[in-house]
Amino acid sequence: MRAKGISRCWLRRVAVCVPLAVLAACAAPAAPVVVSPVAAGAARIWFYRDYEPSVSLNMASVALNGATVAYVEAFGNALYRDVPAGRYHITAATDGRDFNQAKDVDLAPGQEAFVKILASSSWEAGGNLTSYRRDTFYVSLVPAQIARAELAAHPLRGG
Repeated sequence: MRAKGISRCWLRRVAVCVPLAVLAACAAPAAPVVVSPVAAGAARIWFYRDYEPSVSLNMASVALNGATVAYVEAFGNALYRDVPAGRYHITAATDGRDFNQAKDVDLAPGQEAFVKILASSSWEAGGNLTSYRRDTFYVSLVPAQIARAELAAHPLRGG
């Protein structure tokens, strides 16, 4: 009888400890991402989004000149793309159509632009029996000094 009691106790401990160990491993901080200098002749565009649990938690698909270059997460991560110097039309895929959903920027070699993706939960929503919301994203060009301060609170996901 005692052997069965020990087995059950051991199984309970395993049932509790293993999931906790898995959660602890998932929560362990990742190695910091190193931001390399902008390559000669290139420019850098930063993309980020504040965590706002009351709006869309879907990723925003961001395009430069019509080509998708990034998916900006809703959880406050930041990322950047190094691009050739030039003119860029920046958009975020969206269902709702509104003003300020695209921006144009001219970048010289070594220059950086900071793009904050904003979301609205109320632009396209409704329903009588069931409710729905459609992703409505906006593109905002943020001045470097403000963006750098905001990016300090955003984990860097990569370049």
